[in-house]
Amino acid sequence: MTAFRTLDDAGPLKAKRVLLRVDLNVPMEGGHVTDATRIARVVPTIREIADQGGRVVLLAHFGRPKGRREPRDSLRPVLATLSGELGRPVAFAEDCVGAPASAAISAMRDGDVLLLENTRYHAGEEVNDPAFAAALAENGDVYVNEAFSAAHRAHASTEGLARRLPAYVGRLMQAELDALTKGLEAPARPVIALVGGAKVSSKIDLLENLVTKVDMLVIGGGMANTFLHAQGLTVGTSLCEKDLADTARRIIAAAEAAGCRIILPVDAVVASAFQANAPHETVAVDAVPEAGMILDAGPRSVAEITAAIDGAATLVWNGPLGAFELTPFDAATVAAARHAAARTRAGKLVSVAGGGDTVAALNRAGVADQFSYVSTAGGAFLEWLEGKALPGVEALRA
Repeated sequence: MTAFRTLDDAGPLKAKRVLLRVDLNVPMEGGHVTDATRIARVVPTIREIADQGGRVVLLAHFGRPKGRREPRDSLRPVLATLSGELGRPVAFAEDCVGAPASAAISAMRDGDVLLLENTRYHAGEEVNDPAFAAALAENGDVYVNEAFSAAHRAHASTEGLARRLPAYVGRLMQAELDALTKGLEAPARPVIALVGGAKVSSKIDLLENLVTKVDMLVIGGGMANTFLHAQGLTVGTSLCEKDLADTARRIIAAAEAAGCRIILPVDAVVASAFQANAPHETVAVDAVPEAGMILDAGPRSVAEITAAIDGAATLVWNGPLGAFELTPFDAATVAAARHAAARTRAGKLVSVAGGGDTVAALNRAGVADQFSYVSTAGGAFLEWLEGKALPGVEALRA
């Protein structure tokens, strides 16, 4: 990944104050972390720097305090889980700038780890205030960004700080950028993208970018209904953005012009209610009853999707093929995910997936750890797929 400065370019870190931007915005309940995935994923980089004798100073945001010190958004409750995952003590400072931060950093020894309080307690964070970025920079000798999930925001701790100190990509972010480069920027072809989810309106930019980048585009989930409607088919009581029919037709035309094959459902699993185990039947997409609600792609659609995956060298996945949170309407998503995982295990497919629902769906299928890369970055992953420049990434280019 020569386009970015990595830890390999940072030189010896012993005795250096390394400001490491991480994502610790984890789910909490009753003051306890309920899912430590994001914490666990940054541990290797923390250890690598600390083991070199670097003094690791962690910068992170939590919640949306909007420049105010909201107790509910303190990072202190994350400390115990972070220390446990890391296997070593982690100190805490009550602020990320000023006297509390500088005093805590001055007390550090080589290999120590310190967590600073929520950067978003300061209004200057989200507006990328130069003075706030400068105050953060005073506490470090080197800056490392390990928070790809926040890289689409031009905040002081993601973009501004990277312009003020020698700046590098952390190992997790390096892996993320490597995977995304293999997925869309310089992929092995043919490339297939699978895009699902509820609404076309939330993914117009994504679809318009993908049809110019990929060879095949599978459209599933509720958003497929809008495309079926745009082609004159009846979708009954299904979720459908009928006012976006012209948009759907424009995307289809753009795909044809770019030589991208769009794959839509040819059959559907239809129920009368949006609930688990609702009575259902499988029908052709041109035979959906007026009172029917499409909740999943049917077996013929799955066969077409898996055959297309067999013909691809690279897969990019964002969004489920149906109402995967309800049994048995997770069948298409699970089948396609397991097929993609098998191709990946066989060394025949590079598979990159991301987005909250996507990660949940792959976990439901039991294959999240069998894809080439699964991103937990959410908005940043989506904006990358949309072809947008990410400020936190651009600041780290070599």
